[in-house]
Amino acid sequence: MSVAVVLVAAGQGTRLGASQPKAFVTLAGRPLLEHAVERAFGAPEISHIVIVAPASHLREAGAVASRSGRPGDVDVVTGGAERTDSVAAGLAALRAEDGIILVHDAARALAPSALFSRLVHEVRSGHPAVVPGLPVTDTIKQIDRRGVVVATPDRAFLRAVQTPQAFLREVLEHAHATGAAATDDAALVEAVGGHVRVVEGEPLAFKITTADDLAFAERHLGDA
Repeated sequence: MSVAVVLVAAGQGTRLGASQPKAFVTLAGRPLLEHAVERAFGAPEISHIVIVAPASHLREAGAVASRSGRPGDVDVVTGGAERTDSVAAGLAALRAEDGIILVHDAARALAPSALFSRLVHEVRSGHPAVVPGLPVTDTIKQIDRRGVVVATPDRAFLRAVQTPQAFLREVLEHAHATGAAATDDAALVEAVGGHVRVVEGEPLAFKITTADDLAFAERHLGDA
């Protein structure tokens, strides 16, 4: 079965202090979205990318697609009001042969191609939902509405989850059919009783959220 990426580029760049959606902020002279597309296509398993962009930047997203070297394998669709809506728009644009779906955020523009390949391998090995995660190094406190600590989870069993996240198509579509909202697609699968496997993540799959994050990414590319 073919592998597709739903690449969400609809987020705003408020915390980044940008005057345009985050995915179109430049990193080393190119939009974050372009870096994300390049790394996704760097994985030989990826045959199709659906870019989900804001209505205001469809032309810019189309330009990124045309520069990808594989414009016939990239579709651009309009995102929704919430992240879940945007992913749903991407799912609606999948091709019939797309059987494994990776959902990715353009803000994690430096996620390595090898991470995409690793996740596809895990799904093909029998895991219907797989996400990358990094160990949590800080002590985490769970608090109540008053700010009072009610628990201290064992951090050995905690992971900071990243994207891309990989799913069998039918599993992801079933989870989205509930109409629920969540901060990531794995949570939707969990909510309908699905089992989600966590595999080792990648430090470079960090989310570019602030100006400091963008500066770090610039330094990394300068050193590469």
